[in-house]
Amino acid sequence: MNNNYISARQKYAEFGIDTDKVIEKISEIPLSIHSWQLDDVIGFESDVFSKPSGGIMSIGDYPGRASNIEQYWKDLEKVLSLVPGNKKKISIQSTEGDYKGKLKNRNDMSKEHFVSWIDWAKENKVGIDLSPAFYSHENVKEGYTIASKDKAVREFWIEYEKRNREIANFIGKSLKCASICNFWIPDGSKDITPSRFDHRMILKEALDEIYAIKYPKKNLIDTLECKVFGIGFEFYNTGSLEFYISYAVRNNLGFTFDTGHFHPTEEVSNKISSVLPFLDDIVLHLSRGLHWDSDHVTVLTDEIVAIMQEIVRADAFDKVHIGTDYFDATMNRVGALALGARAAQKALLIAMLEPFEILKEYEEDNNYFARLALLEDLKTMPYGDVWQQYCEKSNVPGDGDWVKEALAYEKAVLLKRK
Repeated sequence: MNNNYISARQKYAEFGIDTDKVIEKISEIPLSIHSWQLDDVIGFESDVFSKPSGGIMSIGDYPGRASNIEQYWKDLEKVLSLVPGNKKKISIQSTEGDYKGKLKNRNDMSKEHFVSWIDWAKENKVGIDLSPAFYSHENVKEGYTIASKDKAVREFWIEYEKRNREIANFIGKSLKCASICNFWIPDGSKDITPSRFDHRMILKEALDEIYAIKYPKKNLIDTLECKVFGIGFEFYNTGSLEFYISYAVRNNLGFTFDTGHFHPTEEVSNKISSVLPFLDDIVLHLSRGLHWDSDHVTVLTDEIVAIMQEIVRADAFDKVHIGTDYFDATMNRVGALALGARAAQKALLIAMLEPFEILKEYEEDNNYFARLALLEDLKTMPYGDVWQQYCEKSNVPGDGDWVKEALAYEKAVLLKRK
């Protein structure tokens, strides 16, 4: 324990905050680290390289991309060694199964393709979340998948999602840790679409069929993810916020907020307390959208901190599942993945160090000056020293040192890949 932390602990104690207890608590809060930053959202279905399509795009060609599952696991293990905390999950997409490049059809995937993932997760003491990939496939027709008016296209994707949920349930049961199966589709239209209602009714009926199959929640948590617009569906997205929130509430499903999936002036932080009274499960995909859903690497921002503050203030850790989601192929992918995960945890730590009871007391006394002044003064509190102590307690490198490790791994491993 260094002197900087001892000093920081004393300063926070003046506000009634026990930093030792905060470190203990944050260590046990799960963080789901998305894996597709490492393979540029390509997956391992085929040995033939193909860039993502159908609403997904990864920009850049920095060397070191994981091109097989063994490289993938090696990179993930390095990331895990750079991120503090005892409770971690890895979020994968079903395209990243252990197919050995031989999957003939996406609908041919089965539980057997994920047994090695389960073995790896047990060895590394992590959980696994599984999400479907409704993109980069010939059955994305005219901008639609599961909301398509083409029955053959629709049935293909319905069967695909049923398999995803079956596999996610298998993973959750095997690891004794619920697997989140997050549903996002790129369905929509580039231009004016008079038949939006038709597509949304098709989507509702498809979801009714998919979720008619019930699994124990201790194994599987189902969530729906919306998006304002995207590549190829600039005019409208079939799965809008209003559609999925309505469906989730009516059918007791979870909902996913991706911080890049809204208009730049919208604040996800302000939405959390609006839905907490009505949903049992809320998933966060922390990203950094520049003007739109650009999926830049997550960094410590006011909005990310505000999101974490909403969770802490509502004491909603039993309902909110924190995760990351971005992909940037212009830089060291391992470093980028660790950077975003560490930024998410820094934001959570800042939120947990807030003297909420004092702020609430000022608020109830209508002492708005004192409330605002305290919020402002908290910005210069030494949370960085508490963060360094958290890293030390977790046996991971602190700020500065972790970058050196990421660069050393790049030189020793990533840059040697073809």
